Amino acid sequence: MPRDGRNRKDEDPEGLNLARSLRDCLASGVMVVNGRAQIISATPEIERLLHLAPGKTVNAPLALLPHPLQNVVREAIASRATVIRDQLTLTLAGNHSRNFHVTAQPIQHEAGSLEVVVVLSDVTSFAQLEEGITRLDRLATLGTLSADMAHEIKNALVAVKTFVDLLLEKHHDADLAGVVGREMRRLDTIMRQMLRFSGKERSDHGPVHLHDVLEHSLRMVQHQLAGKFISLNRSFNATPDAVHGDDRQLEQVFVNLLLNAVEASGPNGSLTVATELIAATTPRRGQPHVRVTVADTGMGIAAENLDRLFEPFFTTKHHGTGLGLPITRRIVHEHHGHITVESKPNIGTTFSILLPAGDQTH
Repeated sequence: MPRDGRNRKDEDPEGLNLARSLRDCLASGVMVVNGRAQIISATPEIERLLHLAPGKTVNAPLALLPHPLQNVVREAIASRATVIRDQLTLTLAGNHSRNFHVTAQPIQHEAGSLEVVVVLSDVTSFAQLEEGITRLDRLATLGTLSADMAHEIKNALVAVKTFVDLLLEKHHDADLAGVVGREMRRLDTIMRQMLRFSGKERSDHGPVHLHDVLEHSLRMVQHQLAGKFISLNRSFNATPDAVHGDDRQLEQVFVNLLLNAVEASGPNGSLTVATELIAATTPRRGQPHVRVTVADTGMGIAAENLDRLFEPFFTTKHHGTGLGLPITRRIVHEHHGHITVESKPNIGTTFSILLPAGDQTH
């Protein structure tokens, strides 16, 4: 549990859980109930699907099962006819509701005894699997569109860069030239990041000082901070602050998080950007890491949205694309890092990024 009781989301690689959904779709549980409403046989899948204690189902009374399922079995016993429910909603342990396809087939033995064979399939996972496949299809579509757009964007960037270079020749402003040049490169990087959904692209990794990247990222959002009277708190304590990576990609990560923080914050809020060096004290972290945190005092993130925060196309913004945080996560992972988020509605949100410390001699 996080230190202050905040909701915390530690993202998985893709957030789709297709393997688990497929397993649940293919798995069916089977049990046999006798005419005295006693469970005389059950497969392990029945116990897993119904969240029953392992090994405690056989010889248990029918009352062990959720009431809607009991009613289906009792109906089959009373009518001695097959009862089918295409979608039966059952409330399981922990008040989790799931939908099941149920078939209760009575079998009359020659000796006169009656048994009901119950086959149970979780159909909730079908909807989850369909949703996951739909998202993958949208990702594939985005990849195709990105590939088609790449050539047009690159051509436009060449023309814009040529025009800017001519302007800078007439207006010799070293600071302006540096900012424009760097931002042109960042625009090119953003375009290339879209292509990461359609194919792997080689990055230009080398020694990077995070404090320099953070300072430039903060300059990019300085106007937005001033416009909302948001106070900025710096706490750069990572000494040294070196990592191995691509400074433009890392800048994209921090600018994205900073802009999100500004958008989430109201007037007179506060934004804290902090770094610290984490020693290699645990087996999980075999080398020192640099932690960067971006914390705001904004509206926070609803608990039900935390699980989907890093999913492509998921957004709570009116004009958002839902690609900012997935791209951020992808860049962090490609730097062998780790990103987490803690949030409380109406209190604020904190993003934490852990990056392996680089060569400290640079």
